[in-house]
Parts: sequence; structure tokens; C-alpha cells
Amino acid sequence: MSLTLVNHTRFIQSRKLPKQVKLVEVGPRDGLQNQPIAVSVKDKVAFIDCLSNCGFKAIETGSLVSPQRMPQMAGSDSVYQQIDQHEDTEYIMLVANQKGLESAMACQLKNIAVFCAATDAFSLNNIHCSVNESMDIIQSICQQAKANNIAIRGYISCVLGCPYQGEVDLNRISQLAAKLYEYGCYEISLGDTIGVGTPGMVIELLTAVSQTIPIDNIAVHFHDTYGQALANVLAALQFGIQTVDCSVSGLGGCPYAPGASGNVASEDVVYMLNGLGIKTGIDLDKLLSTSWFIDDILDRQPSAKVSLAIASKQKM
Repeated sequence: MSLTLVNHTRFIQSRKLPKQVKLVEVGPRDGLQNQPIAVSVKDKVAFIDCLSNCGFKAIETGSLVSPQRMPQMAGSDSVYQQIDQHEDTEYIMLVANQKGLESAMACQLKNIAVFCAATDAFSLNNIHCSVNESMDIIQSICQQAKANNIAIRGYISCVLGCPYQGEVDLNRISQLAAKLYEYGCYEISLGDTIGVGTPGMVIELLTAVSQTIPIDNIAVHFHDTYGQALANVLAALQFGIQTVDCSVSGLGGCPYAPGASGNVASEDVVYMLNGLGIKTGIDLDKLLSTSWFIDDILDRQPSAKVSLAIASKQKM
């Protein structure tokens, strides 16, 4: 028996859940960067336009990095210039260094993202410098971005576990979040890059970080390697988080995190939030169509549980 709307409201109030959640769609960047098939600029543009039409107000459109290091992100500048940009939507491009920032300014980007890792081990394997060295680079990027009226989103990777080091220091993550906030990041996304986190770990993490930056400036980013992503999202919402990263069809993984699976699937998150009566502004039917569109291009089977369930019903 389904809950009534009144019971939905009571459930939200009793669990201190938000009435509305902002979903940041990361499929076009974090989702595609680890795929074996490179997607053309034309198909990336169509993909992002579909996501805009689904109702997402924040979308990662690509990454301004060397195509030698990340071939799947080649042409990100061309993608940005060709997408149909909705006035009320953030189109975010990942920037790793000074050259990337120069490309961002040349494209007249309004939103960029910077990233650091929670451990030196991951940072050295990913961008070949220590965390402290990467923070110096980020500080310089943020100073220039702010001077050019570019909004900055911050990411911290491996917040619940590192593929090279194992356990991470929550105090260090809190300090990194505080620095990113001080540098001018309007939002800091905490990423469980290898998907080892559980709800209890999420609460410990958020308790630590929320002591150094406002909770309204914290987002969460969960990979589903151990099948905990949706439970972790719910735990974060109960803590007071109102911004969640997700990826259509569960696309994702990380080239520098062996064994990490994709992100929590956007379809599954929207379905869960719809069931809780929490507003997202996302049209689930359009999202499912977008999921099947990109899966066809990538020649892969859908991994979102909702997508599989609906597709199975349609075949009956």
C-alpha cells in the first residue's frame, strides 16, 4: 500500500528530510571519462541537451584537461559552445590547472569545478603532486576565476576510503573543505570515489565537515561499488544535505581508482526522492529516455535498477 501525500509530509518531518533536493548530474563528465567508447562531440551535445530538458539545474559538461590524459573528454570546449544552455542551469566544467582555466575563460564559462584528493597517495597517482601542492594550484585558479566572475564548485575525492592508502583522516578532509570554502567555492562535493562508504561512515564524515563549513554548502557524491550509494544518499539527506551528485544510468568509475564502479544512478535517486515526496524538478520519464539514449551510444546495458525495471515491464 502506497503512502498518502499527508503521510509523505509526516515522514519527511519526522526524519528531518528536506522538502526539495538539488541534483547535480555528472554523467557527461564523471560518467563518460571512464567509458571504453569515446562519445563524439555531437552526441555529447545531444546528451547534455536531453539532461537539460529533464529538468536538471546543474550539469557537469566535461573537463578541460589534456586529451592525452583523458581522451574521453576531448572536445569539451566545443561541447560547451554548442549546447543549448538554459538560463537557470549551471553548466560546470572541471578545470585542473592554469591551462584549463585559460580555456575556460576563452569559452566564457560561468561555472567551473576544481578538485583535490583526501590523500597524498591518490593525488600523486592522479595528478602527480601532493595534496598541499594541488591546493596551491587550486588557490591560484580560484583567485583568477573570482576576478573574472566565474563561480567555483569544489570536489574532494576519496573521502571515505583511498584505493592506495585505505582509511582516510576526517580531520584532513574537514581542513580541505574549509580551505576550498575560504578560496571561494560555493559548494564542496564530498566524493566516495571507490564506493566503500556506509551510512554510519557518511554521518561521521558530515559531522566532521559541517563543523568547518556551513551544511548548506556541502554536497555528496557516492559511487555504488558495494551497493551502498542510495542508503548513503538517504543518510546524508537525514543529516540535512540538500545537494546530491548523481549520474544517469549509473555511469562512472575512476581511471585512478581500480575497481571503483559507477556513480549512484540518477534514475534510482529520482525514484527514491519521488517516493519520499521530495521535489527535484526532474521528469523521470524523460530521464529514462535519456538513459537509454546514452546507453545505446555506449553499447552498454543499463545499470540503474529503475531503468531495468521499466524496460522489463515494457517488454512484457
